[in-house]
Amino acid sequence: MDIEPVEKQNITLAIPKALLQKAKRIAVDRHQSVSGLLTAMIVDLVSAEESYAQARDRQLALLAAGLDLGTQGRVSWTRDELHER
Repeated sequence: MDIEPVEKQNITLAIPKALLQKAKRIAVDRHQSVSGLLTAMIVDLVSAEESYAQARDRQLALLAAGLDLGTQGRVSWTRDELHER
């Protein structure tokens, strides 16, 4: 996913202090800022949602079009034939 690096928007985020301290430690371990860490996580989240939506749309289109099962739309068997033992 490509994000315009030039245009940014500041936000205010209110989270518990203890959580922020843990996030800061994680960011330091990853050589990132908390802002960079959160940005990366949001990019991943948005990308996953977009991928899911695209996959869902592809599958719904396949369902709507139907699949060729080689029957030319005719059923050549009965329910009883299928359940014979």
